[in-house]
Amino acid sequence: MTRIDDVARLAGVSTATVSRALRGLPTVSAATRRRVLAAAEQLDYAVSPSASRLAGGRTGTVAVVVPRITRWFFSTVVEAVEEHLHHSGYDLLLYNLGGREQIRQRVLRTANLHKRVDAIMLVATPLRPADLTALAALDLPGVTISSGSRVPNWPCVRIDDVAASRMATRHLLDLGHRRIAHISGDPDDELAYTTHLDRRRGYQTELRSAGLRPDPSLDVESSFTIDGGNRAAAELLARGEPPTAIVAACDEMAMGAMTALRDAGLRVPQDVSVVGIDDHDLAGVLGLSTVAQPAAEQGRLAARILLDPLGARTLGPVVGQRTAEGDSPVILPTRLVVRESTAPPRAH
Repeated sequence: MTRIDDVARLAGVSTATVSRALRGLPTVSAATRRRVLAAAEQLDYAVSPSASRLAGGRTGTVAVVVPRITRWFFSTVVEAVEEHLHHSGYDLLLYNLGGREQIRQRVLRTANLHKRVDAIMLVATPLRPADLTALAALDLPGVTISSGSRVPNWPCVRIDDVAASRMATRHLLDLGHRRIAHISGDPDDELAYTTHLDRRRGYQTELRSAGLRPDPSLDVESSFTIDGGNRAAAELLARGEPPTAIVAACDEMAMGAMTALRDAGLRVPQDVSVVGIDDHDLAGVLGLSTVAQPAAEQGRLAARILLDPLGARTLGPVVGQRTAEGDSPVILPTRLVVRESTAPPRAH
């Protein structure tokens, strides 16, 4: 059986050079690459991905950290990332924090990742100063997805949450709504961190652009879940005159709000229109108008960016809209999807 040592001996190079040449890394000259490929062909040598990685001191594994894997956004992103990593010959090591501080500290603040992975991807994971210090000490390539904490010198892939919320609010304004409520994330929820602030800011900014003053009584905070949206909508109704429309910070909250409205005898959209943000898999089934974000594409793009410094082959070129500043995130576009949950306000 032909070994990498045999190819190296025939080509007159080291085994590490053979490994780099067969992986297509740019650190090998064209002449040396041709000599290695000719030797490999002559000896009928089939490169072993695991052996190639070991020769270069690699693990062939990427760590992906998420707050809660059971939520739609995170599971969609992780599935897309895993598919891309698999195609590139890498394995995925998933860390699901699940809101548990001890898991966060074990993963991010210790040497838990040292020599276990080649790179790190943080999906919408809020970070504390101690986390940033620990990640810097690892000295590994990394990328973040979604808004929230930024890691110095790490690329970020995300959408513009302010613009997405403005788009949702503008849709209702264009329909003629003026009494528009907002269901926002709980600031104490680790999943909300800056996303809820950005989406609230977008809602308020768009109202002001229409000459309307945001009404605090029409803004309710809750968790980013169906149950959270249900409780928030019930609280809105308990405050008195119901709004004619609701902007929910995510589709799951919008779904809960629709349930609460119907339980209260109100029709969607005849009595109250509802719009969300995400384009959750169930949004079409429920007829929910929403601002769609490309969750899977964020995962694929982040994987391409992360694998690039590792010299791995990828499914396609890095694409996306990068802002003018060099350290700015790659912003992917959102789009309005109008379905049955929104309509002009009922004439009184």
